[in-house]
Amino acid sequence: MIRLEAPYRSRPIRFLDYWHVGDWRMKAYGIAYAGDAPQPALVDAARAVTEQRLGTSGAATGHYYLGFVGIHAGKTGNFVFVDWWADENELHHHVYVSPGDEPARLEYMTPTGLAACAWDLRLIGHERDAWVETVLKRYPRPDGEAYLARVLNTDA
Repeated sequence: MIRLEAPYRSRPIRFLDYWHVGDWRMKAYGIAYAGDAPQPALVDAARAVTEQRLGTSGAATGHYYLGFVGIHAGKTGNFVFVDWWADENELHHHVYVSPGDEPARLEYMTPTGLAACAWDLRLIGHERDAWVETVLKRYPRPDGEAYLARVLNTDA
């Protein structure tokens, strides 16, 4: 039997900004259990792990310097994912978690198998569709600028 603590409640998913990390261009999004957006301290911590992850893992992939970051201030903690596109159609996904009251204590969780929650998957699904429409379906002229221009602002 599936037991739920509370009824489903939508959360705002909002485009925050474009982050330029070296040659990388990343779309940064906020998702919040309470309020409209994650606190600045969590956004700053997410930026730091994004810079670190792109510097260590990004170079080892056949990437395009394009991706997105989800910064989710959840009910019981913080969840950050750093994603980028490589090898035409593959998404590289790296997950970090921290306690709600200690946003800077982000811990790398990808090796545990933790991937995403229902709200994070809404954002990932949008980014997948944006990639397909602006890059994969535009052979032989994929359009990275059009991909970056497709952002999500919704309650999901």
